[in-house]
Amino acid sequence: MRGEFLDLADARVYYYAAGTRGAGEPVIFLHGFPTSGHLWSEVVPLIPAGHRVVVLDLLGYGRSDRPLRRRVDIRAHAARTIAVMDELRIPAACVVGHGLGGGIAQSLAVHHADRVSRLCLIDSVAFGEWPTLEARAVRALLPLIRLLPPEVLTSVLRRDVLRGYSNQDHAAHSIDQYLRQFASNEGRAALVAHVRALTSGETTAIASALRNIRIPTAIVWGQQDRVTPLGTARRLQAAIPGATLDVIPDARHFTPEEAPRQVAEAVGRLLGRGVA
Repeated sequence: MRGEFLDLADARVYYYAAGTRGAGEPVIFLHGFPTSGHLWSEVVPLIPAGHRVVVLDLLGYGRSDRPLRRRVDIRAHAARTIAVMDELRIPAACVVGHGLGGGIAQSLAVHHADRVSRLCLIDSVAFGEWPTLEARAVRALLPLIRLLPPEVLTSVLRRDVLRGYSNQDHAAHSIDQYLRQFASNEGRAALVAHVRALTSGETTAIASALRNIRIPTAIVWGQQDRVTPLGTARRLQAAIPGATLDVIPDARHFTPEEAPRQVAEAVGRLLGRGVA
């Protein structure tokens, strides 16, 4: 994949591109907290040929700009995704979102329905069923957390993220890459901004509108997900007309890394489905 920076109205974001411009239906991949576009590195090469693929580093993650005073909630990330599509002259795309990225994908499908041709939600946040009680406790302690040394904060986050992997040896390299961006005073400020924005306000607000989504939709979930439980997947399937559900045995939360072939196959099947 080749990577480039895009200068948007309020920030500079980084994206990776693969495939052929103008050929096939574009596919946009959105990661969640606290990862980056690296999450999809083993999935993208397995996507069927003939599609233009765009993998974003959301603002405040990976190589994109730090948040500073800019919003990093779901609606703000969705607006920037539309801005990226405008810059890249992508009128509509299949949007694939993991975790928080799944919440962004839902927001796009509801508020920008003409820009989303297909929808794939992978271990996604949804409804009012997130963040976890543990995450809510962390948000309550933000005034104290922002005073902790960055290395202490990333150490705590590392232990939490590890719970999302079934193979912790496999997880080590990725987690190092994800948390490196937060291992400084500026990174700590970015992490605090992200944690503050982890609220279910948007996914709760659009829950009743999910029934209006009429595009082909696939839901993919790790059977052992401890972050976003399988019950959320089943509720999403019931809420979105015609949605399919693939459950990946033994996988936890970070299924794009733990089961890239199964995830890519699910996206491939979605791309092959006819539009009603």
